[in-house]
Amino acid sequence: MARPRKKPVASPGNDDIGEDKRLELWRKQLEIRHCEQRAYDLFLQNLVKGTSHLSLGQEAIAAGFAAAMRPDDKSFCTYRGHAHTLARGVPMEQMLGELMQRDCGLMRGKGGSMHLTSIDHGVMGSYAIIGAHLPIAVGSAWRAQYLGHDDVTVVFFGDGTTNIGAFHEALNYAVVFKLPVVFVCENNLYMEYTPIGAITAVEHPAADRAGAYGLDKIIIDGNDADEVYRTAQTAFAKARAGEGPSLIECKTYRHSGHSRADPGAYRPKGELERWKEHDPIKVYRARLAEFGIADAVIDDIEQAVKAEVERATAVCKAAPLPPEDILTTDVYADGGWAWRN
Repeated sequence: MARPRKKPVASPGNDDIGEDKRLELWRKQLEIRHCEQRAYDLFLQNLVKGTSHLSLGQEAIAAGFAAAMRPDDKSFCTYRGHAHTLARGVPMEQMLGELMQRDCGLMRGKGGSMHLTSIDHGVMGSYAIIGAHLPIAVGSAWRAQYLGHDDVTVVFFGDGTTNIGAFHEALNYAVVFKLPVVFVCENNLYMEYTPIGAITAVEHPAADRAGAYGLDKIIIDGNDADEVYRTAQTAFAKARAGEGPSLIECKTYRHSGHSRADPGAYRPKGELERWKEHDPIKVYRARLAEFGIADAVIDDIEQAVKAEVERATAVCKAAPLPPEDILTTDVYADGGWAWRN
């Protein structure tokens, strides 16, 4: 059956994305939003142990980049990695199961919220140490160049990482050797509890430093999935053509605190409310309407996503805890656990 459509309207700007891709971006953003909201609810029920770092308000970045990636491209992300893991196609029950330490989890409960990894989906790990994954991502890109492969490595990091030495070392190396890697700064204005602007000499912590490494200054609206997607396409094409890395600063804002332990009381009054007016979900629902996509289509996708979250939650709640005999497996490359000299 053909999709019900509103009366066609004039396309705002250059519609180089198309309806199918826009609906994919809508679904991805909704999957991230509703799955992370469910993770928050499960935490309050004491079903998610430890802490977790949510990307509520930042969904457009993960969705936009993932939609532009090929299956063989590689993603490296921070401890705030739920969004990027889901965006690359990891099933909800595997992500939620990992947070709940169930045997159905992505790594059978052994990694938890901050170490999500799925090689099959190109998710090369979430890293808890600030900036530690940037040199590793550069190594991944060097591997592709050395082997003559044309996959691209994408590394996501927060604004605070731009003040870490590894950021500058990784950028310099990638430029010198023209490696196929895309550096993506998710600038949500806060490095944990400290405003990035309070301790950084430049206004744009990533983009204003690009020129020092011969890179273009790229700043985009990280809450607009279309802009993210188009920018990602350009950066990937550049990398695959052997023209080296890109550094992209995405302006965004996290709705919640740094982690579940953070109420976010340090934020100025009204700041959160202002940013919620530019919420990625709100922005993209309006975008779909601009292009004449019927409300029924938009709502049906959201209802389907909500139903999938309910299904995944039920699966995880019913899943057993991981068996004790896997506790000492997969610790070293040989599958063992014993210390070796």
